[in-house]
Amino acid sequence: MIDLTEKEIEYQSELKFKRAVNSARFPKIKYLHDFDFMFQPSINQQEILTLKSMHFLEDSINICFLGNSGVGKTHLAISLGIEACKQNIKTRFYTFKELIDLLTVSDSKGIINKTLKQLSRIELLIIDEIGYTPITKEQADLFYQLMSLRYEWKSTIITTNIPFSSWGESFSNKIVSAAIIDRLVHHSKVFKITGESYRLKDYKTEKSLNIRQS
Repeated sequence: MIDLTEKEIEYQSELKFKRAVNSARFPKIKYLHDFDFMFQPSINQQEILTLKSMHFLEDSINICFLGNSGVGKTHLAISLGIEACKQNIKTRFYTFKELIDLLTVSDSKGIINKTLKQLSRIELLIIDEIGYTPITKEQADLFYQLMSLRYEWKSTIITTNIPFSSWGESFSNKIVSAAIIDRLVHHSKVFKITGESYRLKDYKTEKSLNIRQS
């Protein structure tokens, strides 16, 4: 009977995890134990692993991953999202473009307040590639409204390869971009990744193997 109960608990736990992951809509599944910290020494491994506890959510701390393309920002963001799902924490992943498109369409349909309310309640919101796609002043204002609603209430994880100092250009509004940055970084942990691209590393490795085999 005890074994059956334990198996049932394990089954239910796994079921909840799978549902949480499906609901989060990650583009792919990434785990922290697969991240090559040796290749990216600019990242404090212990500091990242400490985030697995999800205690930062209790204080509405944001996590910001900054760095060039391919350095592992999205991998880290998704893997922390996976850890949140393990704890049955409501998590949602969006690329910046997906999120802006959602806000824009909601605004045009007159349901922006409903959408903002729904997004503001998500325990852990992950926004990937902020600034990669330039947006209009109106779109920047919608994004500002979302960040204001989540400010000091819910945690957000972001990734960007655009320095904060250049967000004004991508957002078409320096004043609004400064206000967004202020709300993101006021209570946050910022990780600047300065290493090489993993994709470039894999390309070099593959090229080296091909040369040896030829």
